[in-house]
Order: sequence, then C-alpha cells, then structure tokens
Amino acid sequence: MSKSITRVNPATLPNSREMGYSQISIVEPGRMAYISGHVAWQANGEPVPSDLTEQMKLVAKNARSALEAIGAKPEDVVLARVYMVDLTPERLEQLMPEFLATFDGAQPCVTGVGVAALAAPDLQVEMELVVRLPN
Repeated sequence: MSKSITRVNPATLPNSREMGYSQISIVEPGRMAYISGHVAWQANGEPVPSDLTEQMKLVAKNARSALEAIGAKPEDVVLARVYMVDLTPERLEQLMPEFLATFDGAQPCVTGVGVAALAAPDLQVEMELVVRLPN
C-alpha cells in the first residue's frame, strides 16, 4: 500500500507529536469519506454511561466500527474532530488516553471543540472523522 497521508510537524509550530497528533496532514488524491459524529450510543440500546472515560471508549469503538465498515484503518484518518461538553483541561486530560488509543499511534490532525450540549442530555463527547480511503 502506498503512503496516502503524510504527517508534518514543522519546528516552527508547537510539538504536537508529543501530545499524540499532527499539525498537518497532506493527503494524496483519492477517495475520501466523512464519518458523522459518533457518541456513546450502542447498537444494543444499552444506556449511555455517565463516566466521560467510559463514553470515550464507546465513541472510539463506534468510530472504529465505522472505519471497518468502509475498509479503512485508524492510519487512514486525516482529521478527527472532538466535541466535548464542559471542556476543561482536566476533562481533556481524562479523555485523551482513550481518544488517542482510537488511532493506534497514527496521529491524525485533531480539533477539540467545547460545546454547551450534544444531541442528548446524557452525552458528553462526540467525534467525527475525515478519512482518506485506502487504494
């Protein structure tokens, strides 16, 4: 497989590699997929856990299921956008290990957005993905 995404972290920008993401992703021409925001809803209808870390585990599981459904892997993710209710440094620190585990070390570009609410009152985190489909 040819390398379809090049990750760039210029020395003139903060070292995002240490935090687990890339400043820039250069994508070779090809098919792209845009994966809707995933939350901690489960196909079996079980209730959403109240714990942020447990919600992120389910969000990651759902995102990986979406990747699998289109024949992609975590390394094919160009951009991950995360929306979090009550975004604080402490809550972000709590979320990051499970969030980063989603990508198996691939370090896509990342944007985190603090929001007042998500689609339901029990939801705390949502993640959407931009993916370069493999050849």
